[in-house]
Amino acid sequence: MEYQVEEVSPVQKKVNVTVPAEEVNAALNATVALFRKDLKISGFRQGKVPGELVEGRFQKEVYEQAQKDLLNVHFNQIFSELGVEPSAGLNIDDKGSMKRDEDFQYSIEFEVRPDVELPEYHGLQVQERKTEVDQEQVDSMIHQLQRASSSLEVAQEQRPPKDGDVAVVDFQVYENGEPLENFQSTGFELPLGQGQALEDFEAIAKELNPGERTRKEITFPEDFINEDLAGKTVEMEVQLNVVKEYALPEVDEDLAAKVGAGSVQELRDKLTENMAKYQENMEKSRAQQQLLDQLSSRVEVPIPPSMLESQLNYLLERKREQMEQQGKSPETLGSDEELREQFRPEAEENVKKQLILLEIAGKEELTVSDQEVERQVQRLAQENGQDPQQLKQYYEQNNLMFALRDSLLADKAMETLYQYAQVEKVDSLDEDEEAESGTESVSESEQE
Repeated sequence: MEYQVEEVSPVQKKVNVTVPAEEVNAALNATVALFRKDLKISGFRQGKVPGELVEGRFQKEVYEQAQKDLLNVHFNQIFSELGVEPSAGLNIDDKGSMKRDEDFQYSIEFEVRPDVELPEYHGLQVQERKTEVDQEQVDSMIHQLQRASSSLEVAQEQRPPKDGDVAVVDFQVYENGEPLENFQSTGFELPLGQGQALEDFEAIAKELNPGERTRKEITFPEDFINEDLAGKTVEMEVQLNVVKEYALPEVDEDLAAKVGAGSVQELRDKLTENMAKYQENMEKSRAQQQLLDQLSSRVEVPIPPSMLESQLNYLLERKREQMEQQGKSPETLGSDEELREQFRPEAEENVKKQLILLEIAGKEELTVSDQEVERQVQRLAQENGQDPQQLKQYYEQNNLMFALRDSLLADKAMETLYQYAQVEKVDSLDEDEEAESGTESVSESEQE
């Protein structure tokens, strides 16, 4: 086998391969031998069927398998000799099928990670804000624990509902004085103050006492998820039936036991510790992003098209999910082409940072074991309520295992970059750094 390499671009290579007839015949003979091993044909003992008969009767299957096996052997050899690892799937042009006694030619085109010329990344300077948990934060967490353990009961007091309550209502939407059949409900439970419904709808319910009814005009936003109502001004008739309120449990040992604490004081101590760790991790993540931003501003990297496409798809899907959770229609954002142009700079920056981290991982000889990948699949499955084995099969069938491994490798590189940094603990940050404190890490954004 002989091959020549073409540099299509800094991130794309094409390899033209010529296989001599002798190697083609050897591959076919090896495949025929495998087929005949367990083959049973009347008149011949098992494994003794003539090769010519096997090849003639099963020609399509034999040639396809021989070609597949031969290409796999070549790929491993070529990538090893070139010292590259494709970052995306292979585009194979076989220029026709293999034929016995004839040379065989094919080409493969693939993407590779570009070479990244890193500046000095040891000893970068960054500020990290000191953290402190106050008792109001602990009280808020205890209240959340109470809400999670509470029961929803009918309010005994005759009063209008307020934020935190659930209003049980009947409603009907009218357009031009006519009721809309598909926009009505009886006994609808409306949580107040949680952003799950239109503010105008909630405001109507908050004006009523149980048993009262009113009819008022409201305008739906242009990006409302239901296109039939989006942007329209209609009338909504609402009757408040019942006000439900949350009966909170006492802050006692029973409540503390729900999080494995033996007393109320131990509960507060546990929550304080958890909040402190959370704040520390958030500040550390912000500092890590500052370090990565410093490197990114000093590096120019050609972006592999497949990595950019994958990141664009992720950003668009995340935005659509956010819109739907807010009860808004994703279509109002614009066309798919417009959105891709809008998110392209962010996607390019995320890919660039990913490549920087992977380059650091290579220089530091960081590795990710199969066990670590397996644990990550288990974690992702648990977070999304999926079967781990099915999720693993999905990743394998869609060639996502390499991306998952790279994501874990980037996490390790980010931690290494932070360990090398000169971190100054400060009471407060500059305004510019404060504004960036919510930045999401690139390695986190690649997982999914």
